[in-house]
Amino acid sequence: MTVAIAPPRAVLLIVDVQERLAAAMPRKVMEQVERYAAVLVELARRMSVPVVVSQQYPKGLGPTVPVLEEALAGMEAYRFDKLEFSACAAPAFGPVRRALGPRRNQWIVAGMETHVCVYQTVRDLLATGQQVHVPRDVVASRTQESWQTGLSLIERLGGIVTTVETVIFDALGQAGTDDFKALSKLLK
Repeated sequence: MTVAIAPPRAVLLIVDVQERLAAAMPRKVMEQVERYAAVLVELARRMSVPVVVSQQYPKGLGPTVPVLEEALAGMEAYRFDKLEFSACAAPAFGPVRRALGPRRNQWIVAGMETHVCVYQTVRDLLATGQQVHVPRDVVASRTQESWQTGLSLIERLGGIVTTVETVIFDALGQAGTDDFKALSKLLK
């Protein structure tokens, strides 16, 4: 059953959007991921949605990309490093999940790579009864085939494959507000 995104129930999870991994992505795809991840962070800021940011082996893959760090500036976000492919399997995830509480059961998942860390994270979230929205325009893999495979696997498991614009307008629920005006400008 698909349920509209409700900001009091939502969490934005950004998986491994890191410098060295970003360098391996197709340039146009990475520009889109960075842009739309920043838009989702602004949605989170405006709608009081918690943000969780994971980094896969930062010693090897580098830090979170500067565009995303800039978007996150001044926000409290749950952050952790991991070696596990699934963010949910990282030891640091359990305390984050408990801190968020049981009411936060809608996850908007962005990041890289779609067919590895994003897919495994979504699989683990779904296995615990969470609702998961994956905007296809804010996840990336090094190849189109891997990206599509990841999205297909996510959808088969019951994840909701969507777009950033759909997520934004679903969370807003109506036009005419200051949040609508600010966020719709970022989508143009």
